[in-house]
Amino acid sequence: MAEVLLFHHAQGLTPGVIAFADALRAAGHTVHTPDLFGGRTFGSIADGMAYIGEQGFDELRVRGVRTADDYPAELVYAGMSFGEVIAQELAQRRPGARGAVLLYSCVPISGEWAFGPWPDGVPVQIHGMDADPFFVGEGDVNAAREIVATVPDAELFLYPGNQHYFADSSLPSYDPAAAALLTKRVLELLARV
Repeated sequence: MAEVLLFHHAQGLTPGVIAFADALRAAGHTVHTPDLFGGRTFGSIADGMAYIGEQGFDELRVRGVRTADDYPAELVYAGMSFGEVIAQELAQRRPGARGAVLLYSCVPISGEWAFGPWPDGVPVQIHGMDADPFFVGEGDVNAAREIVATVPDAELFLYPGNQHYFADSSLPSYDPAAAALLTKRVLELLARV
């Protein structure tokens, strides 16, 4: 069974993030869900991003990366949107990563914002909706395609729809069918790492 370090999105460690972690736990995996906002959750992405701006994006990112120090190196790193950046950085830079699950967001592996090349032997799944104004509209899908084109064990899954946090069952953006398929695919990855 895999051990997963799951980072929440900009609305915080919502009940829907916990429910997603619980679905992975129910399959026998160990899932850690650090709360980078100290218990705060937000009613919208805009409110969450405002909080991130007040706290400092880089400060919260570094705090998230440091949480990995409390866990073994052999982790699957998973992140949702804001948390994706932390998960991707750890998967690319922390030795021992067993895999990565990048939800709703993706950072390029080349260019000025890159964390460097993707490490050999680390599988990655990237999930987003095909009309999500953030994932597609802001170009994350292009970063995902770059990873899939250059990393042997990389998969990009696009789901029909325009929601961002579509696997968070506690939010209006929740899409049960897409979330169920996403969870199935993540469990398939976790079963083979």
